[in-house]
Amino acid sequence: MRSFGFHRFLVAAAAASSLLVGISTGAFADAWPSRTIKLIVPFPAGGAADTIARIYSEKLSEALKQPVVVENKAGAGTAIAAETVAAADPDGYTLSLAPAGQLTILPHVNTAIKFDPFKSFAPVSPLASVPYVLAASPDAPVSSVKDLVAAAKKEPGKFTYSSCGPGTLCHLSGELFKSLTGTDLLHVPFKGSAPAVNALLGNQVNLAFDTLTVLAPQIRDGKVKGLAVTSRERSPLLPNVPTAAEAGVADFVVDSWFGLVVPAATPAPIVERLNAEVIRIGKLPDVRERLEAQGLSVTTSTPEAFAQLIRADYERWGRVVDTAGTKIN
Repeated sequence: MRSFGFHRFLVAAAAASSLLVGISTGAFADAWPSRTIKLIVPFPAGGAADTIARIYSEKLSEALKQPVVVENKAGAGTAIAAETVAAADPDGYTLSLAPAGQLTILPHVNTAIKFDPFKSFAPVSPLASVPYVLAASPDAPVSSVKDLVAAAKKEPGKFTYSSCGPGTLCHLSGELFKSLTGTDLLHVPFKGSAPAVNALLGNQVNLAFDTLTVLAPQIRDGKVKGLAVTSRERSPLLPNVPTAAEAGVADFVVDSWFGLVVPAATPAPIVERLNAEVIRIGKLPDVRERLEAQGLSVTTSTPEAFAQLIRADYERWGRVVDTAGTKIN
């Protein structure tokens, strides 16, 4: 009888404890936010990620009635920012603007990172995405993807392409193109998009893979040649540049997305509130207009759909990394 009574006591105690935890979490979420929220961005001010962060933070500040302050924390291929957020208290006061490469490429190429893309964060929603562009230098002896593939196969290793850094989406886009077309292109990495594009403008390299945001102005001004965009449809910013599928490389689809994540164990009601707000913000005409002017498209969705996107891209880019043998640590 004593044993039975003690068992009932344990069950009751466990139930009461769960109830108290539930009440505590709910009460905490109801009180949130009561102070300034930080939105960590893994790049310097001025780029696409920073632009997205500032547009959304402005609207989130209005909706949440508390300041949402952008904090630029660049370095280590976005690892510093990710590790900062992973180690932060899961209280809803530290948010992360996570680029695709941070969660889907970096873990494959850098074994020294101190975060897990699936265990360290709770996905909230994608925010925006931008396709990549394959461009050729002014003096490159090719004006189309068909020309490039034919010339590259005729002289393997002759054609060079610049990227914004080893192990980045710029780099892996080039490796994916090589794999899909059976070509051998020489990778020339730079520290950022600006020097990589300058090398293209100066004919120091033949090709470059970078975002529409970066390359569209150069192509529109006739400074470099646009060979293909990696979206499924042509971009309004470059209506005369064919999609990769139109150019003959059907599976060369690359989206550089940026999403919102929070530290793992952040209370579900806070994640749900943030998700609802960013979806609402993404529908605002002025937000769409500001993003589209930079070649960015709103891509908000549910936390579950975002988690699936992260997993799918992690596996896809893992295969590309394995094929290319890319490692930076």
